[in-house]
Amino acid sequence: MSNTLLKHINLPKDLRQLQPEDLPQLAQELRHFIINIVATKEGHLGASLGVVELTIALHYVFNTPKDALIWDVGHQAYGHKILTGRKDIFETNRQLNGISGFPKRRESAYDAFGVGHSSTSISAALGMAIASQLKGEDKHHIAVIGDASIASGMAFEGLNHAGVTSANLLVILNDNAIGIDPSVGALKQYLTNVKKGTEKQDNIFEALNFNYSGPIDGHDLPLLLSELKRLKTVKGPKFFHIITTKGKGLKQAELDQVKYHAPGKFDAKTGEIPTKSGTNQPPKFQDVFGETIVELALKNERIIGITPAMPTGSSLKYMMEVIPKRAFDVGIAEQHAVTLAAGMATQGMIPFCNIYSTFLQRAYDQVIHDVALQNLPVVFCLDRAGLVGEDGATHHGVFDIAYLNCIPNLVIFAPSNAIALRNIMYTVQLGIDFPIAIRYPRGRGHLLDWKMPFETITIGKGHCIKHGTAIAILSIGTLLKNVSDAIEMLNQKEAVGCYDMQFVKPLDEALLHKVFSSYKAIVTIEDGTVVGGFASSILAFANANNYKQNITTLGIEDKFIEHGTVYQLQHLQQLDTLSIKKRIEDLFFVLNNG
Repeated sequence: MSNTLLKHINLPKDLRQLQPEDLPQLAQELRHFIINIVATKEGHLGASLGVVELTIALHYVFNTPKDALIWDVGHQAYGHKILTGRKDIFETNRQLNGISGFPKRRESAYDAFGVGHSSTSISAALGMAIASQLKGEDKHHIAVIGDASIASGMAFEGLNHAGVTSANLLVILNDNAIGIDPSVGALKQYLTNVKKGTEKQDNIFEALNFNYSGPIDGHDLPLLLSELKRLKTVKGPKFFHIITTKGKGLKQAELDQVKYHAPGKFDAKTGEIPTKSGTNQPPKFQDVFGETIVELALKNERIIGITPAMPTGSSLKYMMEVIPKRAFDVGIAEQHAVTLAAGMATQGMIPFCNIYSTFLQRAYDQVIHDVALQNLPVVFCLDRAGLVGEDGATHHGVFDIAYLNCIPNLVIFAPSNAIALRNIMYTVQLGIDFPIAIRYPRGRGHLLDWKMPFETITIGKGHCIKHGTAIAILSIGTLLKNVSDAIEMLNQKEAVGCYDMQFVKPLDEALLHKVFSSYKAIVTIEDGTVVGGFASSILAFANANNYKQNITTLGIEDKFIEHGTVYQLQHLQQLDTLSIKKRIEDLFFVLNNG
């Protein structure tokens, strides 16, 4: 399809020059444009396809950017970006030094609020609306939120507050019955009944003092335009309920909404995803977790699996299929997930609470107050720890070591490979009397033979991978592979010792004393922030014990890391194999010339 209309639209003011009857064609062109780019560059597909008509209607009816438009999470904002000045650079989406995959304030005036995590839009829009009211401004504030995100506690907090204000706020519920995985919970059932016309109870949103309209077909442009124009004239908090289809316009994306949320590369014409080569690959860490928890839970009836809305991403779906009564998707509710696990732990259960590292930040108080303070044996499995790649700053799991390191009672373990992940899961389900966080990265490991017989791991013990004479490298997590490969490339590799410390907390102080007593220089390496992380603990240990060696700390620098491939970002942070090799060679130069 030729983009006969889209090629002339660079900003919403151009869009507003079109006649209403032209907009369905523009919607078709915009869908085609998104599909063609994402097919080759990858990214989040289904969510953006589902809101094409809504995106056009919002920018057509409202005076953006004066009227503030906030997209919850932002997976669905590709059409918005294309219509707001980024069409010609949209192919750089999620690429190193390209535009972000999420709305970002410093990227465009049309991105009213930076997003990436769910359920923030209502609170942010309400804050803007109250501020505008105080300043005497006449403008609109629109929050677009999905049915999975609105079930989150923070969204309800925003609705609860908005309902007792006179703020000029419009909440649009994009109801497609799915987030990344299908929506769950009682609110999902309520919305389903509303759509069917079978809901017998009072409207929950009207009960919260919102002017409610809908539900309507969110792909019917004339109807959308008409209702949005009407809502512009209504004062106070308004709630507009629209029904959409995630992946609309691409058959495969409509039929398999989970897979086509972010499908990777696919054929733009047919929608087909190319079949993977038949070569045997190491498993993804999430699948090591998923298969191992099933293996353990089949033998241990006290094991529980919990995830906040990520059964596919965490691979807890395996347990949900095999042992559904003991595996729970609680929706986008990280705080609830953690305290639910705490409650189960008080009753003698062994809860494995699987949360992406970046999302556990949202439940920090619950980790401290409900779990650690009571010293409950909750097992936190932190998927996507470290640099995650193209999702960028909102999703990198680089803060967990630092923000967990200061919490009493909590043990922190970072497996260097899939076997270590299996073994720590096996160890903790044998019985622990403390909480533990097990952090592991996105993507695949390097071991093909990983389903080895289980072995017990001694809590708080690291081990020597290789002895040396001059420089010792203390490694945490899967960066051990990069370290080992770097050492093998060195001319003086016999002088370099390598240690897999395994535990950030408690530190293996006996091993550290041996290391500091035997080496001239120490290097720490982690895929988390150096500030407050593993390096900080090693520096504190050295200071407390009056060790004077040169200590080099490698990790994530003290700034937010943007998007790019994991390898590109590791290189920029000097955590790839060649960068590690160079840092060791530089250290040898200092030692030899000091």
